[in-house]
Amino acid sequence: MSGPLNSKRVKNLDQAIKAALYVRMSTDLQKYSAENQEIALIAYAASHGMEVVRTYADEGRSGLNLGGRDALQQLIADVESRRATFTVVLVYDVSRWGRFQDADESAYYEHLCKRYGVNIHYCAEQFENDGSMSSTLIKGLKRFMSGAYSQDLSKKVFLGSSRLISLGFRQGGVAGYGLRRLLVDEHLVPKGELLRGQRKHLQTDRVVLVPGPLIEVETVSRIYHLFTSGGLTESGIAGILNSEEVGRGDSAQWSRATVHEILTNEKYLGNNLYNRTSAKLKQKKTRNPPQDWVRATGAFTPLVDADMFSRAQSIVGRRTRRWTDDEMLTLLRALLDKAGRLSRVLIDEQKEMPSSTIYRRRFDGLANAYALIGYHTDRDYQYIEVKQRLRILHPTIISELIDGIHSSGSSIERDSGTDLLRINDEFTVSVAVMRCRTLANGGHRWNMKLDSRFPSDLTIAVRMAPGNLESRDFYFLPRWILGGGQLRLSEKNGLFLDALRFDHMSKLFDIAEHIPIRRQDDR
Repeated sequence: MSGPLNSKRVKNLDQAIKAALYVRMSTDLQKYSAENQEIALIAYAASHGMEVVRTYADEGRSGLNLGGRDALQQLIADVESRRATFTVVLVYDVSRWGRFQDADESAYYEHLCKRYGVNIHYCAEQFENDGSMSSTLIKGLKRFMSGAYSQDLSKKVFLGSSRLISLGFRQGGVAGYGLRRLLVDEHLVPKGELLRGQRKHLQTDRVVLVPGPLIEVETVSRIYHLFTSGGLTESGIAGILNSEEVGRGDSAQWSRATVHEILTNEKYLGNNLYNRTSAKLKQKKTRNPPQDWVRATGAFTPLVDADMFSRAQSIVGRRTRRWTDDEMLTLLRALLDKAGRLSRVLIDEQKEMPSSTIYRRRFDGLANAYALIGYHTDRDYQYIEVKQRLRILHPTIISELIDGIHSSGSSIERDSGTDLLRINDEFTVSVAVMRCRTLANGGHRWNMKLDSRFPSDLTIAVRMAPGNLESRDFYFLPRWILGGGQLRLSEKNGLFLDALRFDHMSKLFDIAEHIPIRRQDDR
């Protein structure tokens, strides 16, 4: 809708005042459509000897601030840069210029135009914007009333939404993984599922959440079990789901954030929540205290039970609190006095203390934390920690392999029961992560024992670097080399074995890539 519009021309166009139109249509006042505003402004221009040379239109834009109002921003930029070919801007009324919460902001943009010789005319108002005392007073009152209208409307919308939430109805937003939006009529009779992007059309209709496909519901339950009983982090769970190619319903990959959302959102417990955050009237988004939340308990069919959800929140809560070293050691000492022993499982069972993962990260291992409170054991806790870390790393490596094979244009299938990868339906690949052991003399050794039940044509042995925090290199080992199912590697392994060593997994992508064979008559 930009560009000059036809208007009634005066006899001498050279003497006509050049005018621009500014129209804004917001969702809070649909009766003032952009077209109706234009008709009124064109009539005003014709009756006042003005020629319309430009139209600026913001459709469906809030007037609370300048953000998102591209047309008004362009208008001001044209005026400031002196590119404007007009000396008057016609606006329907004060509210169409904007419902700024600070009346001075509205006045500022008008004053900015006046500084460059461009006057604002409010065509439907009962006062002339001529700078007189009466017009200034009325205009200031109108600006205040425009801002107050938005505040009043915001309160009404909030109260209405809160009531619908308390009745168990969903208010906007996507359903989330494992859930679907069901449209119901005013008598709660189901009318059908709303697909992504679809909205209800009748004002009396409502939306509720219902369980989605069985595979998604089972995946949600699995995420909670892996987090509460398996001891995995959100990132570790995301790595497993990505490696197993568990779809999210869109093309996006699982991430720490998406798993964390499932673990912390009460809708999976069946509760309907509202007002956890606020960004009213285009103000900065803020987190509201729990006492200000609007909650309907048991509004939907839960995907996890209350005990499982509570355990997950306990883990998240312990992890997010910032404990001091002294507080953590005091709690650890108290647990030792109570139980007479310490272990990772025992620590994780305590709801009022940090998780074993936090102790490992803070004190560089559980053994070091135990030593600081005088607890010594013959058990190799460092070995247990490394094993757990490598177990989490394994699906991440498989996921990287799958992505790389796909990128090379080859096909790959993963057996979820054995983790064997079949490439191009021609050969199978398995992945083994080898822990680095540091010897007393400072040397390093890597040992591997394969599961003889699931032999593969090729095994990728991932050698971890000292400290077992990152990979060092990769050995591509055919089945006949691993006839006994075991492999022991040192720093140097002879010319034959080291010829199978690579710095990156990308070598497998070259092996998997299909090379077309030319026919004799193509030469």
